[in-house]
Amino acid sequence: MIWLAFGLCALVIGVAGYQLSRYGDRIADLTGLSRSWIGLVLVATATSLPELFTGVSAVALADVPNIAVGNILGATVMNLLLIVLLDFLHRKAPVFTLVSHGHILGAGFATMMLGLVGFNILLAQQGPQLTLGHIGIYTPVIVLLYLVSLRVVFLYEKGHNHAEPQPPGDGVTLRGAILRFMLAALVVVTAALVLPFLAEDMAREMGWARGFVGTLFVALVTTLPEIAVTVAALRLGSLDLAIGNLFGSILFNLAILAIDDLFFLEGPLLSHVDPMHAVSALSAVMMTGVAIVGLLYRPATRLFKTVGWVSLTLFSLYMLNAYVIFIYAQ
Repeated sequence: MIWLAFGLCALVIGVAGYQLSRYGDRIADLTGLSRSWIGLVLVATATSLPELFTGVSAVALADVPNIAVGNILGATVMNLLLIVLLDFLHRKAPVFTLVSHGHILGAGFATMMLGLVGFNILLAQQGPQLTLGHIGIYTPVIVLLYLVSLRVVFLYEKGHNHAEPQPPGDGVTLRGAILRFMLAALVVVTAALVLPFLAEDMAREMGWARGFVGTLFVALVTTLPEIAVTVAALRLGSLDLAIGNLFGSILFNLAILAIDDLFFLEGPLLSHVDPMHAVSALSAVMMTGVAIVGLLYRPATRLFKTVGWVSLTLFSLYMLNAYVIFIYAQ
């Protein structure tokens, strides 16, 4: 029954995620905003709602901070893995040769935030941390970095985007697109609320570590909207929307850690989790670095006509992270 419930949540989130992509693309057409910006902010926020409500539910209701942090960092690593999926499915040319250089800005800010999170997880093992009330001093820094990243990317896209507003091809108005976008987001939120409880039951029944369940299984389900958006954006020909959503989701997911810290009243959140979560944070740092190299260097070659060496490196780092978490997580 646990696996069935998990599967139903996955199905609901996946279907709603496709609608988010569809109407996010329509909003970009109608407003004239770049798909990179729409993906980074609007679509990324909506597709990250499962991580938001799962995290708050995990720390405030289920009292399982390991699942909350594991879900965020696991979803971050999973989002970077989705670049591999996008590169594999796009048969015409490697995606790194086609998308905007502006994504490097989002990736750079993500690297800074991931480094901050990993640093504080490891620092917590050495003794008490600096706090502001019950939250860690890193929480306002994370929020500040997130807000600055949105501002910087917006200014960059404003200076490089010259697209004119276009009417949507299916006759949907801007108001209709926004309403349908919000409805899909509501469905995603509703399904996400039960995930921490299902994960806790799964960990107990299977005898698995909560950190492992949060990092792999919960992260997989809460990343289904990103998966759906990635595939749908590819079908729509909106590669910048897809990549912008992935990096935007990473930024918003890390900002969610600050929100989770506010709701976790026992002290700084990162002081109450398995130190092995630092492995996921540092794995994500390495993967983001590889993605930045790919976005800047734009390698055009593919290995065995499938994916390039950048995607292969991303996949290898993901598998290494999953193996280490499964073996060592408590």
